[in-house]
Amino acid sequence: MRPSDTWYIKPESPHYKSITINSSAGFDEERFGLFVERMIKMRRQGASIWARLSLEYELVEQFYQMNQKVIEMMEDIFENTKLMQSLHDAKYDVVLTDPAIGGGVLLSHRLGLPLVLNVRWTVQGEGHQAIAPSPLSYIPIPGTELTDKMTFFKRVKNFLYYFFTCFQIWYVTDPNYKPFVYRYFGADVHYMELFQSADIWLMRNDFTFEFPRPTMPNIIYMSGFQCKPSKPLSKELDDFVQSSGEHGVIVMTLGTLVAQLPEDLTEDIAAAFAELPQKVIWRHEGKRPSTLGNNTLILKWLPQNDLLGHPKTRLFVAHGGTNGIQEAIYHGVPLVGLPLMFDQPDNFFRMKARGVAEVLDLTTVNKDNFLAALKKVLYEPSYREKMTTLSNLQRDQPMKPLDRAMFWIEFVMRHKGAPHLRTESYKMSTIQYHSIDVLHKLKT
Repeated sequence: MRPSDTWYIKPESPHYKSITINSSAGFDEERFGLFVERMIKMRRQGASIWARLSLEYELVEQFYQMNQKVIEMMEDIFENTKLMQSLHDAKYDVVLTDPAIGGGVLLSHRLGLPLVLNVRWTVQGEGHQAIAPSPLSYIPIPGTELTDKMTFFKRVKNFLYYFFTCFQIWYVTDPNYKPFVYRYFGADVHYMELFQSADIWLMRNDFTFEFPRPTMPNIIYMSGFQCKPSKPLSKELDDFVQSSGEHGVIVMTLGTLVAQLPEDLTEDIAAAFAELPQKVIWRHEGKRPSTLGNNTLILKWLPQNDLLGHPKTRLFVAHGGTNGIQEAIYHGVPLVGLPLMFDQPDNFFRMKARGVAEVLDLTTVNKDNFLAALKKVLYEPSYREKMTTLSNLQRDQPMKPLDRAMFWIEFVMRHKGAPHLRTESYKMSTIQYHSIDVLHKLKT
């Protein structure tokens, strides 16, 4: 099921049949792209603290509006008697959804169907936080850039970040989901109970990426499920890669949210690349930098997985999306990071903590520090050696992550759910969960 303005999910495909909902709950690519460009420009120009806070507030507002549109779409679906009857009559076996957008979770409960989550985030934040014990003493809140080894002051920072995430939930998520769930599921149901009662949580990470932490029986790790061996490059691209000789190739892409960087930054990046003996393949749109060297090939699109898997690829310059980092781990390619927003700085911090990446702040990037980071990762063997170790750990599994995910989806379909793997703790109040009522009774 897809809203009519969705960014990625096309109405036609040989792999699925779609039901299109007339809704604006999709991701506004153009509007969000402009926001990201404005954020980069403001950060690099050293805008006042008030201007930057205003931008952060605008981002929070955008999340609020996205949740609001999802809820409006779900109201339309629930009130569409004909559509709901057709979904009931179809006798589906399971609902598979990403809980970062809550519509699929709400629909699964309305239809009474087993629920499988394809998850890294929920509407309240990182997935583990919603279901597994997460002591703040050694579980870093995403965004803190902390490891599982925290000093007292780092634990204070982690605690403060936790309260900030609580504020975001109170401001962004609660006002949208609470009234909806009250209306359709009853006053005694909290919306997070609907998420926490999912049968299986397919986590898009694992412990080559996460710091060690408690988990649950119904969490199935499928980090790198999208990773696969590289395919041959086109003749033109392969000729360019082969021309790099012993020096190899650098691949750079900043994902789909940023079509083009500020011109002065692209000039500095191009100038730094021009001083290297490596060949560079750079996904870039916009004006061609005047400092571009003969060693750099600019493309509007590149086959990322196939390039990362090429034996001549030496380095990946990336923004820090989870998929890109997992593909780099899979293929054993060390990283230089230019994180932009969301979870990207935190993702790259985890890679830096493991010694496989250098990370730069977009507010201070220039030719010299970018070139220094490139050379450090290229010429210090420890970066590639440690990334090779991570790659070996990720690959050394009894079955492929995608096969494991498919097994558990089909398991839920065969057994009409998996309640035997699900803890009932989500039905407890905070007082019951921490046995405060027991202690109070013993005291009295």
